[in-house]
Amino acid sequence: MKFDTPATTNPIDQLKVVGKPLDRIDGPLKVTGTATYAYEQHEAVRNAVYGHVIGAGIAKGRIMSMELDAARRAPGVLAIVTAANAGKLAKGDFNTARLLGGPAIQHYHQAVALVVAETFEQARAAAGLVRIRYDRAAGAFDLTAAKQSAVVSERDQPDIAVGDFAGAFAAAPVQLDATYHTPDQSHAMMEPHASIAAWDGDKLTLWTSNQMIAWGRGDVAKTLGIPKENVRLVSPFIGGGFGGKLFVRADAVLAALGARAAGRPVKVALPRPLIANNTTHRPATIQRIRIGATKEGKISAIGHESWSGDLPGGGIENAVQQTRLLYAGANRMIRARLATLDLPEANAMRAPGEAPGLMALEIAMDEMAEKLGMDPVEFRILNDTQVDPEKPERPFSQRELVQCLRTGAERFGWSKRNPKHGAVRDGRWLVGMGMAAGFRNNLVMKSGARVRLTADGKVTVETDMTDIGTGSYTIIGQTAAEVMGVPLNQVVVRLGDSDFPVSAGSGGQWGANSSTAGVYAACMKLRGIVAAKLGLDADKASFADGKVSVQGRSVALAKAAESGEVVAEDSIEFGDLAKKFQQSTFAAHFVEVGVDIATGESRIRRMLAVCAAGRILNPKQARSQVIGAMTMGIGGALSEELAVDKRLGFFVNHDLAGYEVAVHADVPHQEVIFLDEADDKSSPMKAKGVGELGLCGVSAAIANAIHNATGIRVREYPITLDKVLAHLPVMA
Repeated sequence: MKFDTPATTNPIDQLKVVGKPLDRIDGPLKVTGTATYAYEQHEAVRNAVYGHVIGAGIAKGRIMSMELDAARRAPGVLAIVTAANAGKLAKGDFNTARLLGGPAIQHYHQAVALVVAETFEQARAAAGLVRIRYDRAAGAFDLTAAKQSAVVSERDQPDIAVGDFAGAFAAAPVQLDATYHTPDQSHAMMEPHASIAAWDGDKLTLWTSNQMIAWGRGDVAKTLGIPKENVRLVSPFIGGGFGGKLFVRADAVLAALGARAAGRPVKVALPRPLIANNTTHRPATIQRIRIGATKEGKISAIGHESWSGDLPGGGIENAVQQTRLLYAGANRMIRARLATLDLPEANAMRAPGEAPGLMALEIAMDEMAEKLGMDPVEFRILNDTQVDPEKPERPFSQRELVQCLRTGAERFGWSKRNPKHGAVRDGRWLVGMGMAAGFRNNLVMKSGARVRLTADGKVTVETDMTDIGTGSYTIIGQTAAEVMGVPLNQVVVRLGDSDFPVSAGSGGQWGANSSTAGVYAACMKLRGIVAAKLGLDADKASFADGKVSVQGRSVALAKAAESGEVVAEDSIEFGDLAKKFQQSTFAAHFVEVGVDIATGESRIRRMLAVCAAGRILNPKQARSQVIGAMTMGIGGALSEELAVDKRLGFFVNHDLAGYEVAVHADVPHQEVIFLDEADDKSSPMKAKGVGELGLCGVSAAIANAIHNATGIRVREYPITLDKVLAHLPVMA
């Protein structure tokens, strides 16, 4: 099905099942522990053994020697895989560094060996007997030091110039020129990277925790040098990814190599201390923002420059992208620069680009409002735009940012905010309110599905779409139920298998809208086949209550399959509507904080997010996504930072004891409001993504609330006690 004109009325608009706050259909499996994650495929894989990954002990250099004899003689050891005996391996399309290093080392904890043994304990003990001698080389580990040598990355973000930014900024009566820092961050998902590999002749099956099955299948095949049709990836449940599992990592490739070497299925899970340095992370940024405005508050010049780093061949953290679209301003300058660093690979983490970009931009907007003596909400409303500022001829398909801001301000009680810093006390707590806008582009991807109707009236959906805890099973089931006119309990959803049609996968906030649109396309094709089998006009037929009806004649849906199941397969392919209309999602975040006047401890008191993200397919699940994102925003504001050892080139706090995410005690009352909208330019579902939007702007809202509470402006995340304590007002 081609989607190249705005959607008209279609079966989804009935909203009998879609749009309802239904419980997750996979929920009972998860709460009873019967959902099988990658490392738990005990029934599918018998007689499996264990692999333990050895990570490089240097950040850059070469392996001079590797003593394996003691490890080979250790109890239970079946095989040891290294670059020397693994055979020729290519680098996949979606990873920057090789997943098995040696003799050259590209980053700290790059996998250099896998020890395979009968038990996990034997594999780990034997790995401890391996002795590796390195020749350490000098590396670049400090973004600030490497900033001057950073270069433009035309592949990721060419420079943008609209109007005369320099002239307009210099002439502006009110100016802001400030620099902000965001740190390296870890995905810190609950389930580690884990895989089980089994060979059947020259065919490989990988049960792995992976968000993008088709990408992963292609990369495994390319890395191992085998035909793609000889690789099967299976990933029915994923215990969190946040972008860290968009691409196959060392666990998958080494499990496959270990299984081939040992002649047995092999299980590999990366231990928590290996994840931060061996896999990917969100890179640190340095961002300079300049805003010029009239005395009345109209932005006349806006400039955003960002620096980030990655390994050679890597890409930027595109922290400037939201600034291109979020606010009006005739004169604009956008620049992103990439520095070469020898730290572990930088890559996508929830809302890549916009999350750190808004951490800076939305503080800058708050600072500018203060300079102007304006309310921060009204300043943003004044500078709203309904067209792409770089291409005014291209309107937004929908843009309800102003409604988000006004609704949020009213619900949160923003009018009670005291703009004077440090003016509100609650005992020993200084109390303040802050807000920020949220923005994330609406991305869509081709997505396919296969739908089966059986004689018992059940509809089965098969697609390689994944569920990373987002509720894919349920919204896909709701889509099929709506289109085919059956109750949700008559729909079976099968996901995460490369034997199924290729879907959009989970990432970039494109998964829900794209994958359900693909299921819609397959179901519409099935409706046509069913109607033809029943001798009915598909264009006039209604599908409801398990029946197909036309002009008073009604036939049971199941009758179409009484002589055998009916199967349809299709995909949604998107045309150029995204070129004609800027498609984006918007939010307004409001936060109240308390800051201890004696210790500088910041505590979130309450939070509100108002989101405009097209049709909400399941409000209960969408709310869960947004409050989870808000929680991640708390961590981003107050605690999350991968601390870099700038001498040796690794992340020091590489476990969940040292990398501090927000926990229960950090999370206050959270409220989420979804505006009632449906975007007919987005897809037949008229939906958009929401899972990443919920994070965008949250950390800045917290930073702005801390400033309102204390008068302290922190431009370097996370906002830890030491950045506040010395500047607190004298206790009365």
